[in-house]
Amino acid sequence: YQKFADRFAGFGIEVALVSRLQSASEIQRTLAALAEGGVHIVVGTHRLLGDDVRFRDLGLVIVDEEQRFGVRHKTKLAALHAQVDMLTLTATPIPRTLQQTLAGLRDVSVIATPPEGREPIRTVVAPWDMALVREAILRELYRGGQVYYVHNHVRSIQRVAKRLAEEVPEARIGIAHGQMPPRELDQAMMAFYEGRTNVLVCTTIIESGLDVPNANTLIVERADRLGLAQLHQIRGRVGRSGQQAFAYLLTPPVEAMTREARERLQAVATHTELGAGFLIAQRDLEIRGAGNLLGVEQSGHIEEVGLDLYLELVREALAEVKGEPKPVLAACEVRLGASALVPPELAPAAERIEIYRRLAKAKSDAELDRLLDEIADRFGKPAPEVEALVLAHRLRIRGMRLGLSSIRWIGHGFRLHFTERTPLDPGFLLAEVQRTPERFRLTPDGNLTVLAEDEETPVEAAHKLRALLDRWMHEVRR
Repeated sequence: YQKFADRFAGFGIEVALVSRLQSASEIQRTLAALAEGGVHIVVGTHRLLGDDVRFRDLGLVIVDEEQRFGVRHKTKLAALHAQVDMLTLTATPIPRTLQQTLAGLRDVSVIATPPEGREPIRTVVAPWDMALVREAILRELYRGGQVYYVHNHVRSIQRVAKRLAEEVPEARIGIAHGQMPPRELDQAMMAFYEGRTNVLVCTTIIESGLDVPNANTLIVERADRLGLAQLHQIRGRVGRSGQQAFAYLLTPPVEAMTREARERLQAVATHTELGAGFLIAQRDLEIRGAGNLLGVEQSGHIEEVGLDLYLELVREALAEVKGEPKPVLAACEVRLGASALVPPELAPAAERIEIYRRLAKAKSDAELDRLLDEIADRFGKPAPEVEALVLAHRLRIRGMRLGLSSIRWIGHGFRLHFTERTPLDPGFLLAEVQRTPERFRLTPDGNLTVLAEDEETPVEAAHKLRALLDRWMHEVRR
């Protein structure tokens, strides 16, 4: 609210706030002004979904931290304001929302570029140890910073704060949790924000909306009990300045954790690079499942198939409902005979995996062109190995459409293996061989070798093969 008010000051735009930290009379005055049009922008919590909230002319709804809203909340917004533009914001989409995006039911924009000067957060997953806790807190305090200590149990939070005060007497400790009286909670938050306390013992109430640039160490007790998106959101509370930030995710012994907890912790420890929220959300989708597309469950597994296959089935079903043709494409393996990869020095491991995934899913040259442009825009001119990799996928797409099971470089040309599903007429292929016998060789098993010219590299031969396959696809369309 304060940022909106500051940004729009001097423009004649009235900004209001609705939250439980306000009195009932303040909220009623704001709601009355909303109905009359006296308030242009209102910032609020779920309270804005109440039946008594009326807008004179609502045009845009922005749902920040979308993962904190249930399906019924979002359905109510959509039903009440069907003609209103809606923008949902989140660093970690819930599985159901991400699945809708991947299936093409919702548009998405990914902001992968971090603010200037930000450093990746160093993340440590370790068994709980008071010596480690004390060392982490003192290291931050000695450099003039502040610490979040997350203990997600209100009943015992006072006891934990007392023990920390005994173990780290150098710290000025504050407490914050959602069951505190509103005024007391506001005072605790302001004391930490203004630096009067330098260690905040808190619950996951800090998960969103808190921006303290001087807080650059996070300690989470029983991190195994928190969700993957929660861990990423909480970790985002630190590292909001140019300082190197640290996140300590403390757990019980490995054997005491569930398999899902270990997978969550491994994912959050692996994806530490800036802008990793979308990758973490994808991993969360794989761990928790996509939920019910038509119901209210926002997570839940599709037990028998993997994520990519499930989404492909959804896309095929949507195409069938829309009356679009559903081509039957066979898989096609391509061995280019040249170095074709995304070099490790080009991008972090998680981003390289994402590039490989998008290449493997591409079904047209247009998709590959967009990905190549994106790589060039983010990382500079693609290396020859990257261009060769994209070329291999261009051949794969053509091979799929022509019913080839594989395209392999054999030292003097490319061997093409046809399946029974090829749409090419055998008579057409025989005519091709007879017309230019110096270019083709038929094998006894009915496969075809497209010969390369003397001293021609595999990549040069692959470009010519691409043109040949294009001509064959044109023949099929005829």
